[in-house]
Amino acid sequence: MINRNLIRIRVVQLVYAWYQNTNKDLRNAEKELLFGLQKSYDLYYFLLLLMVELTDSYQNRVETKRNKFLPTEEDLHPNTHLTENRFIMQLRENRQFQKQLAERPMSWEIHEAFIKNLLDTVLSSDTYKEYAEIASPTYEDDQEFWRKIFRQYIYLNEELDDILEDECIYWNDDVEIVQTFVMKTIKRFSSENGDNQPLLPMFKDKEDKEYALKLLHNSILDEKEYRELIEKHTEKWDFDRIAFMDLVIMQVALSEIFTFDSIPTNVSLNEYIEIAKSYSTPKSGTFINGILDAIVQEIKKEKRIFKN
Repeated sequence: MINRNLIRIRVVQLVYAWYQNTNKDLRNAEKELLFGLQKSYDLYYFLLLLMVELTDSYQNRVETKRNKFLPTEEDLHPNTHLTENRFIMQLRENRQFQKQLAERPMSWEIHEAFIKNLLDTVLSSDTYKEYAEIASPTYEDDQEFWRKIFRQYIYLNEELDDILEDECIYWNDDVEIVQTFVMKTIKRFSSENGDNQPLLPMFKDKEDKEYALKLLHNSILDEKEYRELIEKHTEKWDFDRIAFMDLVIMQVALSEIFTFDSIPTNVSLNEYIEIAKSYSTPKSGTFINGILDAIVQEIKKEKRIFKN
């Protein structure tokens, strides 16, 4: 689940922090990198848990109305599609989900008001009304309902973003990416898998974890080589006035270009230009593109790298 885009962002942030910190310890930087990536993975489960919490909130609301002193006919016979949603029942019993929550407990309890308001929004939506009108929902209906609800009311929800930012400082940069993984997970669920339905692993494979650590190591340890290349190609600029984040982004980009033969240079260039657009100045993307492209042309000509 932790894709290389998230890894690149984390490494850029850590290398930037490295130069702000007087106590430079590479082992601590490694631990911080892996800790930050673990928190990104926690967010994946926290968002899966949100759907279960919304269902539980609805169930509590149903029970409260049913136990009123003078319940209405609707109170006594509510629509049970949500409480009997087979996708949520399967998610709740998922072994990987239960194991993760046991090992790394998390809760939406302190965000009760948000859960209540979000549930109100869901219940008043056309998506819910259409779902409630289905006489006997199939598993696919149950699954599609939550896919739509997540996409329409949870994905890019500004109030949710504020909550997640307060909940964990690491989640501010991860929210949009992790939310797309949750939607993919909903789509991949199959009733046939029962409680063994695979959820996304933290890393796709061993190579991605190794990529993260190696990118961090080489960005820091080979600083002198990368900074000399950058300085050489920014001769017409006042090097000391170049945005420090731009220098860091180019340094990490060069680490990737030099270190990983399997990653095409144009992929590396595009990814770090996008990071610059989000994390540095408005003109940084264009500036970094020009400098890195010139460096890549030179090192290819000098046969210091042998990839496209």
